[in-house]
Order: sequence, then C-alpha cells, then structure tokens
Amino acid sequence: MSAPKTNRKLHRIGALISALPLLVILISGLLLQLKKQVDWIQPPTQRGSSEAPGLDFEGILELTRAVPEAQVQDWADIDRLDVRPERGIVKVRCKNRWEVQFDSASGEILSSTYRRSDLIESFHDGSWFGDGVKLYLFLPVGVILLGLWVTGVYLWLLPYLRRRQRKA
Repeated sequence: MSAPKTNRKLHRIGALISALPLLVILISGLLLQLKKQVDWIQPPTQRGSSEAPGLDFEGILELTRAVPEAQVQDWADIDRLDVRPERGIVKVRCKNRWEVQFDSASGEILSSTYRRSDLIESFHDGSWFGDGVKLYLFLPVGVILLGLWVTGVYLWLLPYLRRRQRKA
C-alpha cells in the first residue's frame, strides 16, 4: 500500500477512535475559555474593603460553617483557601464545589456560589472518569490527535509538493 493511502487509512481510524473523547475535550475547553466571562462557570472574584487580612483560620472556618450550602463541619470539608490580599478577600473552596468569598477584614460574605469550573476541568483532562480513563484513553487520544494533525498537514501539503516535483 502506498504511503498516502496508508496515511489516509490511519487518519480515518484515528479520527474514529478519538471522536467522542475529542468532543468532551472540545466542549469543556470552550467552556473553560469562558470561565472568567460567564458567572455560571466560575463565580467572579469580589473585592473586599481592605488589603490587610483580619480573619484568622478559626474565624474563616466558623464563617464558612454558617453557610448551609457549603456543608462544612470541619477542615476536612474544605478543599482549599485562596487568599487575595490585593482584592481584600478570602475564597473558601469546599469539597462539594461550593465557593464562599469573604471580606478578609470584616468577614462579610461577598459571594456564595457553586463553582463549576473545577468540574469542567476534570472532564477536560479526563480525571472525572478516573485515572485509568485519563491515562489510557485521554492521553492516547491526545497522541492520536497529534498524529491526525501531522498526517492532515501532510495530506494538505501533498498536492503542492507533487506540483512542485512535476515542475522540477
């Protein structure tokens, strides 16, 4: 079989194998591109009253416990804290994907919203489906896509290369 025919066959097979994972990657990637523009994906970062943090860790935990949607009883229910002194806020990301933003000086709740961007990111990289799917499906699909790109560029350039050979 000639190289262009083999190339086309591999291109078709690779496209079929990678179609569904690619769709997941594309849709989630498009949503992630918009996470700062669409509040539904990621809550906007608020601005507090002071750049000097006045809350201690126990105060942050108590304030977060007071938000029923956060479902926080202790530190095990909190995924991470994001302290932004220049904006005067503390973001508390809970394990249930709820995000609470506090004024770092007064402790006032500035925002309490579900955060979808981390979930979308886990779809995008395949980790939502498990480590096996991430490593043995999404990673090979990435390699196949690279191969599709290379073979696609080659197939696109082939007529131009043949014309150049004929002229020479």
